[in-house]
Amino acid sequence: MKRFWLVLLSLGLILAFSASAMAVDIKFSGEFYAAGIYLDKTNLKKDSGSDGISTAFYYQRLRVRTDFVVSPGLTLVTRFDALERIWGGQRSDPTSTTLATDSAGTRSENENIAFDWAYIDYQSPIGTFDVGLMEDGRTGTVFGNSYTTLGRIKWKNTFGPVTIAADITKSKDKSYSAVPTTPTTNFTDADNDKYGLEGVYAWKDGKAGMKVTYYRYAENEPSANNKKAYFLFTPYAIAKIGPVDIQAELNYATGKYKQYDNAIDGSDVTLQNISGWIDATVTFNPVYFGATFAYVSGDDPNTTDKQEGGTLNGGQDWNPCLIMFNYYDRTYWVGVLNGYNSTTNAGPMSNAWFGQGRVGVKPLAALDIMASLSYAKADQKPAGVLNDLYGWEVDVTGTYKITNNLSYMLGVGYWFVGDYYKGNNNANSLNNDYMLINKLTLTF
Repeated sequence: MKRFWLVLLSLGLILAFSASAMAVDIKFSGEFYAAGIYLDKTNLKKDSGSDGISTAFYYQRLRVRTDFVVSPGLTLVTRFDALERIWGGQRSDPTSTTLATDSAGTRSENENIAFDWAYIDYQSPIGTFDVGLMEDGRTGTVFGNSYTTLGRIKWKNTFGPVTIAADITKSKDKSYSAVPTTPTTNFTDADNDKYGLEGVYAWKDGKAGMKVTYYRYAENEPSANNKKAYFLFTPYAIAKIGPVDIQAELNYATGKYKQYDNAIDGSDVTLQNISGWIDATVTFNPVYFGATFAYVSGDDPNTTDKQEGGTLNGGQDWNPCLIMFNYYDRTYWVGVLNGYNSTTNAGPMSNAWFGQGRVGVKPLAALDIMASLSYAKADQKPAGVLNDLYGWEVDVTGTYKITNNLSYMLGVGYWFVGDYYKGNNNANSLNNDYMLINKLTLTF
């Protein structure tokens, strides 16, 4: 009898473990990079007594996505970032609660491990639903995109060549809860929310779409009795016409930058912000040529009742140069480059007219060498700034694909710094700047 129960129990355990193994299929993907950077000047001042020093260091990041496929059409998607730090460098303040711009965790948490995503992806008969913490901030082309993680409910469905999508996103919640040290008790609707609707038409060699997003950001209601309430219109197109790859996008934000509950609290400020770009690359193997034009409106200091800049920018995902307006490899890791009188250069690009020409060659299937010349100037000069030229930059990069999953990039950039950074005195002297970078990237 004892043997019978032992055999029965063993069979039960085998069936239980087999059922678990068959119920969930786990898929991994991700990226690891290790990079080294040298920047000649960490600020742009010359002969000022506080000239910028040079800096050089190595840094890395591991990003892993895990999909738990529970059944066909039902998946739990997770992702984490780990060991995002400078080799041997000082760690960030662990008490800071400020989130990293592209993560659901703080910078300190990302230096160890921070989970960014956890959401359900359900492919139902009436469309795909995503619910949970997931990617936000990417629409259309790479221009204007700044990836972050937010709580969202998304739906999309495809009808022939047309895809329709809708989403609700919670950017900030200030409801009463056990977490804040001083919970708000006299306001119940001081949250930041946005609502999006997008339509995309696709054909063989391209797609065109339009997204409309309504922002209601009321986090200032408890303290200043005002909120932001505006629409963002984003038409875009990506197409291949013969040897030419072209992409374009326009972003237009309009509404209220400050909308007061009562006239006695203050005067409303109108929002009217524009950004856009057009980018084209023509390929005649093994050589290709490209050009980019981009614009982000700046705020006119003479119009106090209107906000023309500061809401839209070129996006953290779009890094057109190695130094100017580079977010991920320069601003995030080295920091902001300061000129005189609070003039700065950082990524993403804002308040700017930008143009770039580039030429590349692929002498081998695995090797891509590209050189570019970029020019940028301010759209609006802030109060007290005498000049609008950000400068010219020359970049040369080479990327070698060691294997299908492993690549190595080497780049050098030289920035001829413009007089914008002299601030309010043309007698101020500036340093030009240059940067060297190499990066090893593994994808899986």
